[in-house]
Amino acid sequence: MLRKHEVLQAITGPGALLIIRLDSADEAIAVARAAVAGGIRALEVTLSVPDAFDVIHTLSTEFADDGVAVGAGTVLDEQAAFTAISAGARLLVSPNLNPNMIRLANRYQVATISGAFTPTEFVQTLEAGADIVKLFPTEIAGPDYLRTVLAPLPQTPVLPAGGATITNVGDWFAAGAIAVGVGSAITRAARPTGDVALVTRAAADLLAAISAARS
Repeated sequence: MLRKHEVLQAITGPGALLIIRLDSADEAIAVARAAVAGGIRALEVTLSVPDAFDVIHTLSTEFADDGVAVGAGTVLDEQAAFTAISAGARLLVSPNLNPNMIRLANRYQVATISGAFTPTEFVQTLEAGADIVKLFPTEIAGPDYLRTVLAPLPQTPVLPAGGATITNVGDWFAAGAIAVGVGSAITRAARPTGDVALVTRAAADLLAAISAARS
């Protein structure tokens, strides 16, 4: 079982959290395995994935000794949080601020990434005890917005969730992100051919772009 600091390192070390929001449990597991082969070390299985808790249990068991952090996404309440933790999740991600979810996660020393958009929400999320603030939605808030918000709040660890690609990750890190949440650019790379090697390649390419941006 990964400790909280190891989970956070699995995200911030490589600089990416893979957001798995797919239409079947089998596809989610196959994509997760392929992405890990490409260097991804943190997985967020959203609860919209069919049989999401079973997927979390399978992946957390499979990667138990590999330093891969497996988490649950779209966690909206304490019941879902506890069920996810019981299934093996070491990370809980929410699109909004839910102090009760964060409190429960901290009780079990599970890492949290909690959604926020405005400066007020950023501060409230920090005060609630979340480990990382999730900038969401990113479609209407680009790197310039993040840079502006972090000017008075430079202590905030922020992960913009969604929309990260090899062409824009440099902008996000230059703006102050500690990591990025990436979804379809990796998770759907095997479509329509079904060749999961394309997922592995997409993951490796993204991580290489992050490394280059940081250096």
